Amino acid sequence: MNFEAILFDCDGVLVDSEAITNGVLRDMFEEQGWRMTLAECMQRFVGHTVKSQRTTIEAHTGQPLTDEWLAQFFARRNERLIQSITAIDGVHEAVAHLHDHCQGRIAVASGADRFKVEMMLKQVGLMDFFEGRIFSGHEMPRSKPHPDVYLAAAAHLQVDPTRCLVVEDTTVGITAGVAAGATVWAYAAPPAEHAPLLQAGAARVFTGMHELRWGT
Repeated sequence: MNFEAILFDCDGVLVDSEAITNGVLRDMFEEQGWRMTLAECMQRFVGHTVKSQRTTIEAHTGQPLTDEWLAQFFARRNERLIQSITAIDGVHEAVAHLHDHCQGRIAVASGADRFKVEMMLKQVGLMDFFEGRIFSGHEMPRSKPHPDVYLAAAAHLQVDPTRCLVVEDTTVGITAGVAAGATVWAYAAPPAEHAPLLQAGAARVFTGMHELRWGT
């Protein structure tokens, strides 16, 4: 493969965090009277920041989305992640291989806040591969589905975005990677559906991290 840099999303690509985060979100919505299953919550919110869904949340709960509520969500989310976070199966080997293959030109470009990303990478033993090359959509003018976080990561690595491979797992993230001009591969652990990922612009859908270890 001729990619010069690899840009990883974090949640659902490097760490198995989506169900944990959305479980906390679902519980807090239920406390406000908005009941849904975990699957329904993930369908609505995976790939999106909570703040970006303010109108929907306020319409269903009948309550304002306050800074205090968000602070409580982040605290409860972080506690649950510290207790339960695990790495995606096979990702340590894939990341180590790509780090060597690209001579260190790999980065994390996440829509999540920096504290969460760095905490999760430390918890699962991946931080050493990405130290100094972590980019958060919270720190950009616009978060995903806009390309800002991927453009920032590519610029830092001094690689043209068209020479980058983006590894994503959501349609929102794929849209961001495509908008940046990168090639996007979508990770879809079974039984995830492939069609929406391809329709969003993914060049390829893969189901196991070993598929990122080319040239071995």
